[in-house]
Amino acid sequence: MIYEHEIPKGSKLYFGHSAKLKREIESKASTLFYEAGFEEIATPFFSYHQHQSIDEKELLRFSDEKNHIVSLRADSTMDVVRLITKRLGRSTNHNRWFYVQPVFRYPSCEVNQIGAELIGNDDLSISAKMSLAFFEHVKLKPLLHISNINIPKILSQEFQIDLKFFEKGELGKLLALNISWLTKLTCLQTEKEVDDILDEVPENIKNELMKMKLLCEKISYAPTVLSPLYYAKMRYYNEVFFRFIDKNFTLGMGGNYDCDGIESSGFGLYTDEILEILIKES
Repeated sequence: MIYEHEIPKGSKLYFGHSAKLKREIESKASTLFYEAGFEEIATPFFSYHQHQSIDEKELLRFSDEKNHIVSLRADSTMDVVRLITKRLGRSTNHNRWFYVQPVFRYPSCEVNQIGAELIGNDDLSISAKMSLAFFEHVKLKPLLHISNINIPKILSQEFQIDLKFFEKGELGKLLALNISWLTKLTCLQTEKEVDDILDEVPENIKNELMKMKLLCEKISYAPTVLSPLYYAKMRYYNEVFFRFIDKNFTLGMGGNYDCDGIESSGFGLYTDEILEILIKES
């Protein structure tokens, strides 16, 4: 039996103080974006192309009047880039866009997000700095976690290790190889440890570590932890990748990606998790 007041598991309800706080942080984020030269975009709730960025098992789908498959928006990034470059290209040449809107995942999961895309710009430090400026406004100081999706991919091919072991954090197979630089890479967490290992690692690994180090240098933030072997199975983030973590909550993430040959970067902040921390602390 479903009571009249029940809402589906995974959906969100904000009222009174929580609704006011949600509006305030979304307003603060919007102000920061406008000051940094971003414009706002609100994409349709429905999309034909969500399967290209999200696992189809996570999509909520139905058919349009011509029996084409339509999905409820489960991700904003690829839709923003495609709409700007393909549909609105003649109307605007702006390349910095932000959005404040929910996405929806199967079976009934609603996720409120604040996000931004820098189309044609792969300088990830801009996304990281924008995220940090927002966290400063809401008086949060989360842990910054920096990784590079290319490193696990390179090691997977080199040592014939399935990527699922990296995804699950099961790195015993790497340690069992008893290779000095590989053991150091597994334990690496700081910029100094990057410097200490650069002369030992293969050139392709060195190049990817330098990208992580460069991001650290550009943003100069503490606390920061490097995790070169962290692997997240992403449909579009394909290189350097960051996450902000606080009290076991992932508050945001961003990375470099390629959309139809356009090298870009962007990030998303998870409004619901941020609100949960702020409400508990208020």
